[in-house]
Amino acid sequence: MRKLVVGNWKMNGLAASLAEIEALKGLTSSATCEIVVCPPFTLIERATARSHGSSIAIGAQDCHSEATGAYTGDVSAQMLAEIGARFVIVGHSERRSTYQETDMSVAAKARAAHAAGLTSIICVGETQSERDLGKAIEIVTRQVIRSMPTSGASENTAIAYEPRWAIGSGLVPSISQVEDVHAAIRETLVERVGADGRAIRILYGGSLKPSNAASIFSIENVDGGLIGGASLKASDFTAIIAAAG
Repeated sequence: MRKLVVGNWKMNGLAASLAEIEALKGLTSSATCEIVVCPPFTLIERATARSHGSSIAIGAQDCHSEATGAYTGDVSAQMLAEIGARFVIVGHSERRSTYQETDMSVAAKARAAHAAGLTSIICVGETQSERDLGKAIEIVTRQVIRSMPTSGASENTAIAYEPRWAIGSGLVPSISQVEDVHAAIRETLVERVGADGRAIRILYGGSLKPSNAASIFSIENVDGGLIGGASLKASDFTAIIAAAG
């Protein structure tokens, strides 16, 4: 399975940051993994133009579940597709915690993404208290079941496991913890969609950086990564991409 490495810039980046796309093009010309950069909405169209002629795809960080309507300040999946996005992250831990997004709303966004021809990257993950209570796998598998719409399949969906307690904290789960959760996600996907569930890529996200990327990518059922801060600089992101192959 070809690994998928996704950079999530979050609310970072102005026009000058597009130089990182140019640098990334030059540094990743021989990469064998699939590369996606998700800049802020304001940069998506320009990032698409800058990435032209390379293997870098551009994605978005969120979308609305409706195609049109009176939703001031929101952006639909169709709008994203029109300006060149090919992927969209839905249900990121920060969206779930800060904006109280539910599995139901995440599934609706993923469904809208699929209808617009986008690949959805559906994020799931437990809090520190849920892990301390021994409920990590229960929580994560339930999120997978509820957050992935019936339109989900290997050609339009990836799952990103991001333990919420590891986001931006510098903390990283042990190899065995990542292995156990990814195995449980794989089993859940196969139960949900059959054999195609073995082809849906499962990404790891949560303080993934150049120093630990190789060990994490070597874990069974880790099919790539969702990278936050380390994707803002082409040099750091390239090191992670190299670890993915």
